[in-house]
Amino acid sequence: MARRLAAAAPEADPEVTELAALLHDIADWKFHDGDYEAGPRAAREWLLSQHASQELIRRVETVIREVSFKGLGVETPVSSVEAAIVQDADRLDAIGAIGIARAFAYGGHKGRPLYDPAIAPVAHDSFASYQKNTAPTLNHFYEKLFYLKGRLHTDGARQIAQERHAFMEVYVAQFLAEWDGID
Repeated sequence: MARRLAAAAPEADPEVTELAALLHDIADWKFHDGDYEAGPRAAREWLLSQHASQELIRRVETVIREVSFKGLGVETPVSSVEAAIVQDADRLDAIGAIGIARAFAYGGHKGRPLYDPAIAPVAHDSFASYQKNTAPTLNHFYEKLFYLKGRLHTDGARQIAQERHAFMEVYVAQFLAEWDGID
């Protein structure tokens, strides 16, 4: 997806874009005890083993640090076109049919319930709050996924997001109708 989005941005460095896209989840904080620097460190180590230049390593690390969603109330600015592209590609991966599957797979991995109408979604206003979230998986749609469409940088990503977002809305409506027994 990052390569696809980068094709429309001739100013983007394809090497930085592709490496950052491939390496941004090499050591995701969610699987490394909340260590947000695990990913950039692992990427640096691998790039060093490949004899990458210090400048390339620095640029890839910067993109990796800027990719992740950190909470609905937390801004996630980007400092380069490459970071905008990789962040958009990552967010597109989180929505639509595969995004729904990923959300429920992760929720299952963490032992979270599918849904609990007694637990309201929270607009996390800090990364620490977002990291500690243990809410049911359906809340994730209201705490993150439904907002990603409006947080994209590139025209290409915004176009792709339209259909994926609409699919999620239909899915959640159907889920809730079935939950309530009114489908």
